[in-house]
Amino acid sequence: MRIAVDLLGGDHAPAVVVDGALLACRIDPDLHLLLVGPAGVVEEALHAFSPVDRARVRTRVVAAAVGMGDAPARARHDTTVRAVAVAVGDGEADGFVSAGASGAVVTAAALALGRWTRRPALAATVPSLTGPVVLLDVGASTEPEPSVLIAHAALGAAYASVVHRVERPRVGLLSNGSEAGRGDQVRLAAAAGLARTPLPAGARHIGNVEGHDVPLGGPADVVVTDGFTGNVLLKGIEGAYALAGGRMPTDTAPRAAALLGVGGVAVVCHGAANGADVASGIGLAAHLCRINAIARLATAARKLVEVS
Repeated sequence: MRIAVDLLGGDHAPAVVVDGALLACRIDPDLHLLLVGPAGVVEEALHAFSPVDRARVRTRVVAAAVGMGDAPARARHDTTVRAVAVAVGDGEADGFVSAGASGAVVTAAALALGRWTRRPALAATVPSLTGPVVLLDVGASTEPEPSVLIAHAALGAAYASVVHRVERPRVGLLSNGSEAGRGDQVRLAAAAGLARTPLPAGARHIGNVEGHDVPLGGPADVVVTDGFTGNVLLKGIEGAYALAGGRMPTDTAPRAAALLGVGGVAVVCHGAANGADVASGIGLAAHLCRINAIARLATAARKLVEVS
């Protein structure tokens, strides 16, 4: 698998991104990387690899980056995140990974790869006591709309089926109570729409779930919410792990999110990712490529979520 990596994405780039690329290559002997960044950075990164692994690494010089505080529209310009997305669009790579700002990654991916849903979603897999829980959206679309939540429920159900092999995924709508009728007007309208929408992969809507149902697991395999709420919840879960003296385990769930609804494999790592997190994101991208996840997701869910 050929994965393009944005060396300038994230709070601690490029050092942790290079560390992650090195670790990913050691873990996966079939992995090939395209490292994108400024001349000095890519040269130093290339020399960090062993002579054997170096043969599996190509580089591309792009000097500019999209800062974590920059407007997403900056990804339209000649930047590292745009270059890795274009590499996938041009067939030079099978997928790309960035720890940069989510909005910039979504913009770059949509422009270079196209999108087949009005609002793509970032899907994170959260380890729970009962198995993986797919949480989406976690940052791609922050404005909640009932139709978007319904479309994301379809994407999440297909993702749980294709990637985690969950049979007939149970889809829950995140709200402030599990009882029917709880939530704001957006959640109430989305719940009514989900009740009459046939979801892919034999999935079924099980009603409302609460925030604790994500790390504890149990009622739902997929939890749907807007990108603002999902991002806050995910960071809260990460904070709870840190308070307990550890990090979210990457052996059971990658500490990265897959961008669903675009025409190629795009993976976003946490802005504060360390080397192991970046390696996990690269591993996720390679896995999605190997199982042909994007085409299978489109087959399962496109009719429900495609751009009108």
